[in-house]
Amino acid sequence: MSDPNIRVAVPGDGEVLGELDRATWSTLHEVMPQPQPPYRPFFDEHHRPDGCLVAELAGSVVGYIRLVRPTPLASNAHVRQIQGLAVAATARRHGVGRALLRAACADARRQGATRITLRVLGPNTPARELYAAEGFAVEGVLPGEFHLAGRYVDDVLMGRGLTAY
Repeated sequence: MSDPNIRVAVPGDGEVLGELDRATWSTLHEVMPQPQPPYRPFFDEHHRPDGCLVAELAGSVVGYIRLVRPTPLASNAHVRQIQGLAVAATARRHGVGRALLRAACADARRQGATRITLRVLGPNTPARELYAAEGFAVEGVLPGEFHLAGRYVDDVLMGRGLTAY
């Protein structure tokens, strides 16, 4: 499989990204209930296309990553937060998630950020291993923060600096 093409989302990507989001929904990584019709739009006033990077393989969208400012505060303007990463089941284990993560870090640097953070559920071992391999460290744990699929799970806070590597 070739390397994915990573690009900034455009408004026309909303439908396919919404479908991808619903297809990849799982309690392994999602705290919200499984989406039901009528579906909310993928892009809204808080999640615009220019805050989303899209991965394509052979011209098909196979993943995305959302990168946002975690707060509107000037004192927090140096931080970007990943608020969503999804890869189609058919494209997993082919470097798509890693490429999206690296592109998000590069994009955050271009925006002037010096730090990037994310939250991941404790049982999501594949994601936690990917983040650790890309330089993210556990910076905090909220034990039993969510009750999902009949059990309490930790909310793991991870982050890293954005020096060039």
